[in-house]
Amino acid sequence: MRAAALSCTAGSLLLTTLAAAPAGGAVGGSVAAAELRGTRLAAERARTEGIDFGTCPAEEHAPAALRCGTVSVPLDYTRPRGKQIKLTVSRIEATHKDPHNSKRKVPRQGALVYNPGGPGASGLGFPLIGALPGWKRIAAAYDLVGYTPRGVNRSARLSCEDPKRFFTGPSQAPTYPSESYKKERIARAKAYAKGCAQRSGSGLRHYTSLNNARDLDVVRAALREDRITFMGASYGTYFGAVYATLFPSHVRRMVLDSAVNPDPGQIWYRNNLEQSAAFESRWADFREWAARHDDVYGLGDTAEKVGDSYEKARARLAAEPAGGTVGPGQLQGAFLTAGYYDDYWPGRAEALSAYLKGDPKPLVKIAGPATEAAVEAENANAVYTAVECNDAPWPTDWTVWDRDNTRLARVAPFETWDNAWTNLPCAYWPAPRQHPLDVRTGPGELPPTLILAAERDAATPYDGALELNRRLADSVLVTERDSGTHGLAGGPNECVNAYLDAYLLEGRLPERRAACAARPEPKPETPADRARKQKLRESLKGKADQR
Repeated sequence: MRAAALSCTAGSLLLTTLAAAPAGGAVGGSVAAAELRGTRLAAERARTEGIDFGTCPAEEHAPAALRCGTVSVPLDYTRPRGKQIKLTVSRIEATHKDPHNSKRKVPRQGALVYNPGGPGASGLGFPLIGALPGWKRIAAAYDLVGYTPRGVNRSARLSCEDPKRFFTGPSQAPTYPSESYKKERIARAKAYAKGCAQRSGSGLRHYTSLNNARDLDVVRAALREDRITFMGASYGTYFGAVYATLFPSHVRRMVLDSAVNPDPGQIWYRNNLEQSAAFESRWADFREWAARHDDVYGLGDTAEKVGDSYEKARARLAAEPAGGTVGPGQLQGAFLTAGYYDDYWPGRAEALSAYLKGDPKPLVKIAGPATEAAVEAENANAVYTAVECNDAPWPTDWTVWDRDNTRLARVAPFETWDNAWTNLPCAYWPAPRQHPLDVRTGPGELPPTLILAAERDAATPYDGALELNRRLADSVLVTERDSGTHGLAGGPNECVNAYLDAYLLEGRLPERRAACAARPEPKPETPADRARKQKLRESLKGKADQR
């Protein structure tokens, strides 16, 4: 369920401990009990030590207002005094400034901790969002806190291959791969899984969603908060829900934005198949939008004709890569992001139009390998793979993968096989698998929780939000109708943001479910539009530097 967006019981402890046991463990309950004791010990130690906030690491290029520190967590919670990992934590303290009344001092409501998902994404830059107009009321009341999860960046960085080899292009992306191509990808998946074990060692097994949840509780203690307000997006909703199940009394408020389906039977193989199916609908949404703006882009006045233009570009790139680096694989990757975010539609349509008219530069710019980000990208992919492969059983028989993805590709060809290749190392994973936690809370066990979801979200299909809403008693689901952008909080939908503000600032929620109308469709961009956006970004960065 790879994605990163902004916009993440006491009564069932027996069930929790049994479900949390590693697959193949002899006595699951005793392992889980040891992990619980280890978490308590690590949290007590972190509360005593606190966080010494100071200047952020130079490579983060952070403004002075953002302060950073570290928190130590055990690599293995059954051995809390053993090897430690240092997680980097960032914070901007509550401003106490009411943006609508300069004379009013806003009382602090604690720490708002954010995770952007992935797995493998860093939330270190999250506190800077307080400079945006729509977030100033929240920034006035909360310390905005981000952090790098285990394995990410400086937090015991995971790696599975030489970053210099991570961005390879041009590459193919056959919609219906041949048997020889499948054999090639199987070999690559086996080599990648082996590389993860060789480069990461015996600690590889400890990069899991359960440990991410335990780490969050240690961060909470290090912040010296009895209860935290947590916001998770995409994958952050899953381990946020795991956290809520394990530590419900440590939650003050919780926002789960673009929810992963937490059903143990869905984690993660089935979820990824459903994601591929959902992307077909989003790909159709983009093509229909481009067709409505045929006068701007000239890609065709129907969704089918826009699809033909895309296929024409694929065929041309297969024969002669653009800029020597952009082939069908890079084209598919660039347009996959359009399935995540509506804001990408104008730029993607413009690049495709320009390429077909003889100018490859815009396409190379958006789709070419970003070699300067290779280290970060390789690390994120390694963490994503490790967490998902460790979290749950996966089919180990290639014929199962081949059968399921061949069937799905007949009706949802756009992302199916690309998604399969991304996750195929899990079929050959060298570390033990866990059984997913049975995420659920009973009435009164967890404070009322806010779930945000877009009806046509492809990265985390809407059924997942419905399932999470059923599993977390007293949770409320707010749906953005007829929209598919991944990550709603703080976006352009004022209705969604009103629910978010009412909850975070006043603790108010609607009844069990509520709905907002769709956000406005993106408009085709002109060069002047892009210049204004760049000026706004520079202005916001300047404001963050001054805080």
